[in-house]
This record gives sequence, C-alpha cells and structure tokens, in this order.
Amino acid sequence: MSQPARKEAAAPDLGALEAISDAVEAGLGLPEVVRAAARALDASLVLIDRSSAVLAVAARSTADERALMRDAAGVETHELRVGDEIVGRLRMRARGGGSLPPAMLRIATTMMASEVERLRAPDRASEAAQAAFLSALFKRRVTDRGDIVARGEELGAGLGEGGAVVVVRAHHFAPADEDWRARVLAAAERAARAGAPGSLAAVVDDPANPSGHVVVLLPTAEDAALRRVADGIARELHASVHGFRFAVGHSRVAHDPVDLYRAGNEALLAANVATAGGEGPAVLAFEDTGAYRLLLPAMSEDPAELQRFYEETVAPLVAYDDQYETDLVQTLETFLEADGNVAGTAARLYTHRHTVRYRLERVRDLSGLDVASTDGREKLGLGLKAMRVLGIAAPSGPAAEAGAGGGRVRREAKDR
Repeated sequence: MSQPARKEAAAPDLGALEAISDAVEAGLGLPEVVRAAARALDASLVLIDRSSAVLAVAARSTADERALMRDAAGVETHELRVGDEIVGRLRMRARGGGSLPPAMLRIATTMMASEVERLRAPDRASEAAQAAFLSALFKRRVTDRGDIVARGEELGAGLGEGGAVVVVRAHHFAPADEDWRARVLAAAERAARAGAPGSLAAVVDDPANPSGHVVVLLPTAEDAALRRVADGIARELHASVHGFRFAVGHSRVAHDPVDLYRAGNEALLAANVATAGGEGPAVLAFEDTGAYRLLLPAMSEDPAELQRFYEETVAPLVAYDDQYETDLVQTLETFLEADGNVAGTAARLYTHRHTVRYRLERVRDLSGLDVASTDGREKLGLGLKAMRVLGIAAPSGPAAEAGAGGGRVRREAKDR
C-alpha cells in the first residue's frame, strides 16, 4: 500500500524573517519577537526561560497553547543557547503539518536566544548581587549593622528591624536537567516575594551538599508572617517543581540585623534535620527541632568536629545499609525511641525480636558501641543527631520504599 506523500515545507518567508530582526532592533519586546518568529516559521510557539517560566506565546487558540505546554503530538522543543549556556527553550508545532526550514529555524532561535539574554541581563546582575550579599552575610564577611542595612536597601530589602531566613534543600528522585537549581530558586523567590516584598534569594554553596541550597532572606519582624511565607514557599515548590523532595527550614525572627548570621544557621539546621528525617512536615521551624538545637554552636563554629563524631559513631551503619540494603540505622533509631525495649522495637518495625537483636549486634560490630551500655546508647544517639544536623539522610531499606508494602523489594541498580 502506497504511503501518502509527505507535505513539503513551505517556502521561507524572508519578509517575516526580516520582521524578527526589526522587532529585535526596535526593542519591541519578546512577545512581538515571538509573534514575528511564529509568522516566519508558520508555527505556534511558546518561549520558556531557564526557570520554566513562560516568557511569550504565539498560538492560534487557548487549546493550541495548552497542547504546546503538554508536549502534545507534533510539538518540538529546541534549546536556546548563547555560547555554551542554555538561556531558555522554544516549544513549537508547525501549523501546516510539514517540516520547518532548518536554516530559518536556526536564525530565528538564535535571534530569540540573544533577545532573551539581553532582556535577562538586569535580572542576572540582580541575581549576582543578591548571591554576593547573602554569601557575605552568612559567611560573616559583612558584620557591621550599618553595612548590612545599607546593602539590603540597595537590593530593595528593608532590614532595619531585622528579618528571618528560610532554607530550602532539594533532593531529586531521578536525574534532573542542569537548570533545576534555577527552577527551585525562581519558585522559592516568587513565593517569598508574594508574602514578603523585598525578599532576597540565592543558591549558596554548602560543603556538605555540593548542589548547594536555596537561602531566602525575609525582611519581616513578625513570626506569623515568617511562618506564612515559609508555608507558601513549600506549597509553591511542590506545585511548580516536580520530581523532587523538598525540606524547608526556617529560623526565628532576628530583630537585630547583626543576628541574621545566626538566623541563617538556624534555618540551615532546621532544613538539614528535615532532610535527614525523610517523611516529615513540609516545613520545620528551628524552635521545633527539639534537642537538635543544642548542636547549633557545633554546626556553626566547628562543623568538622561534628562530622568527625558522626564518622566515629553511625557512619559505618549508614555505609553498611547503603551497600547491603539493610535497616540498621532505622532499627537503631527505633530502638532508642522505644527506650531500649527490643519487643517494643520489633512491634514498631513489624519484625521479629530475634531480627532486632541480630541487627543490634551488627550495630555493635560495625560501630564498636554496645546499645546495652548507657555510654554506647548516648554516643549512638548523639551520632544520629549529628547525622541529621549535617543533613545526611539515612538510606531507606527496600521494605520502606514506596510500593514495597510489608515485603522486601530490590532497589534499582546503583553505581557500584
């Protein structure tokens, strides 16, 4: 049976291509540039920036726009690059059903990429200034009250009456594209400024977390406003950035700008505890971290010592669980929560008490610490707290994974 002849691409509309150049030169803005590109390519277009925000649309109808956003049949996605950097993406669908002229497509996407980069330049400068200020503040390179307030005012944040800090830690379930940090940052900043205008946000490097974490500085002196904004950030992240688990921690209000450094450490500690806790509250306040608060000075002033204590106590258990897919850390935590009662531990874990005893023997063999002694329990308990304060999540055994129910399932293959 003969195949229907494929429709040939329409002849290039050089006049429409010139219209793209005219729109760029006249500074008419991205919407007009995209409309001109749609005419030149005879296609429906949606232009999206690095943070997945829609910058401009040229579609025939609302249904056409929805189809573009859903990656429906016939929709192509092209990266917009300036040099080696991805500045956005163009989703498009040919209106005539034929293929698009490659040369014209390349010219059009190149011009749109250049326009996106030009229009983003002020935002990029603002992002860099925010990141520099927040890094200097939380690494104590700026400590004078007047300097803190003045630099905050330059960026639109009124810190004269103090403020508060929210930290977001993100863990992706599957390999993520290189722009995921920009998307997390944009969502957190968007939610923060909706509730506290003038908020500043940036991704800050973290030696314990190579991907860094998002820090949001809120110019508010009200505890209720702080909690409302932190909850709003968590909701926005879950609604707009998919494929991730988020831990959101926030500090107490710092009424003196000089104490914002302390607030940053409080928020980071809360986010780290929430990260290591796995399934827990969407937002954790520093006040609600319980005994972990006592480890704030160690995390702030001597994190290396905290890391050494973790390595000397429960790190071997974490490594063993990760390698052999066992549940030593979970068993130890449950045992301590059950006041050292084996039967109570077995009941909480839905396993036999002989299994609990065997796992506790492995804990002793690996750590050199015996849960039967007061000293051993104290050191192991502090080691678990150090693990959480450092933001180290314990491996989840197969029985604890989604879909496993009461049985055990194999994990997907890991790097070995």
